[in-house]
Amino acid sequence: MSRGEIAAWLVFYALFLLYAFRAHGGYLFIDSANLVVHEGGHLLFRWFGPTLCLWGGTILQWAVPFLLAVYFFHERQVGGFAFCLFFFFENWLYTATYMADARAMVLPLVTTGDPDFVEHDWNTIFTSLGVLRYDTAIAGVVRTLGWCGMLGCVGWLAGRIRTTSRESPRGY
Repeated sequence: MSRGEIAAWLVFYALFLLYAFRAHGGYLFIDSANLVVHEGGHLLFRWFGPTLCLWGGTILQWAVPFLLAVYFFHERQVGGFAFCLFFFFENWLYTATYMADARAMVLPLVTTGDPDFVEHDWNTIFTSLGVLRYDTAIAGVVRTLGWCGMLGCVGWLAGRIRTTSRESPRGY
């Protein structure tokens, strides 16, 4: 990537981070895509029993951008790698919001099955693990790690500006 391309991406990430920060844990436009992947995870992992079906939404929601980041890393595509890794960590914000709602259960829920049998994933998961009363604390840790990951991605990409001119013409 050229310095100009990196700078343009840094502006995009800065604007997105500002947007996410101002949302105060609310629903972000990218979360619509996250929701589709999350629900697909329940359907995919349903084949492996009720426990993996329950966890499958979050597993796939986190796995898709992570595995895409691994692919782009392998292919030495800096822009794709940074983008996918950034949104891998953004998914943690979305998950943290859902986790923090485990006791209150006020968020509207979406299901691919019968709406009469909709289940709050994190209420069920935290209850089975015996940690339901810590839902907001766990969510706070997950949210903080998500922010740290996103900021780390941006910091890493910003560091590429200094090294781009010293490396090969392709910026690797």
